[in-house]
Amino acid sequence: MSKEVVISNSSLNAYGFRVLTEGIDTTQYQRNPILLWMHNRPYRGTTDEVLPLGRIENLRVEGDCLIGTPVFDEQDEFAMRIKSKWDQGILKMVSAGLEILEWSDDPSVLVIGQRRATVTKCKLEEVSIVDIGANDDAITLYKEGQVLTLSAGHDDEALNFMNLKKQEKDMKQIALKLGLPADATEQEILSKIAELQSAAQEGVTLRKERDEMALTAIEKEVNEAIALRKLTADKKDHFVTMGKTMGIDSLRETLKCMAPAERPSEVIKPTSGASEYAKLSDVPTDKLETLRKDNPDMYAALYKAEYGVELPNV
Repeated sequence: MSKEVVISNSSLNAYGFRVLTEGIDTTQYQRNPILLWMHNRPYRGTTDEVLPLGRIENLRVEGDCLIGTPVFDEQDEFAMRIKSKWDQGILKMVSAGLEILEWSDDPSVLVIGQRRATVTKCKLEEVSIVDIGANDDAITLYKEGQVLTLSAGHDDEALNFMNLKKQEKDMKQIALKLGLPADATEQEILSKIAELQSAAQEGVTLRKERDEMALTAIEKEVNEAIALRKLTADKKDHFVTMGKTMGIDSLRETLKCMAPAERPSEVIKPTSGASEYAKLSDVPTDKLETLRKDNPDMYAALYKAEYGVELPNV
């Protein structure tokens, strides 16, 4: 029984382009699943031409791979010679002949190392047994009915439409913006980008450390203001937020202008109808004269509370 083989997948090939498996149309090929030798078709009408070797059966897509099983024409001597080598594992590879329908150089369908556009839609024309897959003449493309051959040392002129000129121009512009020469290699560009990413990450770390230090200093100023009774503890979050917005220097100046709150016992505020003292002897000696002059009514009331008689008129 013949062996299954991968006919195509979306990986980057030796010619610098990719063919998306999801874009391969096999509808027409399924009606005539021809198997050729080295992409050669008999068209000259001579007796030395190689006729089709057979067909491909069980053609299907599994994951990213187009897979099929070669079946050889047992009535053809040359086909049997190829089958013998295939069965022995001497020949192991096949290659797809594809008619290009659409291609794209959009970055989303490009991979590193790609130098030609990606074939996004195509039609499977034929499958060939080949000696070396994805190498000299081991893959054939068709465009508008024209066979596009890839050979060692040169590329078919018809393939120029697939060259990634725009990508090359963009790479030069990227190199210049990164401060590199216009002819910088892809590896040099990637290294520079990695360097900048590392520096950016370092900058993020430094900004985080700076912000944490600034917050610590702001909280210290606010806590000191609370200790000095310039603020109450319930206002801490408000003034911390203010410090983040206006900066620690402005916060420090604002707190400096705020006076500490005084306890009632720290000042004497005489009134005509009430006193913090019960009797005259409760008044500190150094405040007696001030009380007598500034608030004679309070002095007289404390005198009466002390001695039980009215203060005599002097």
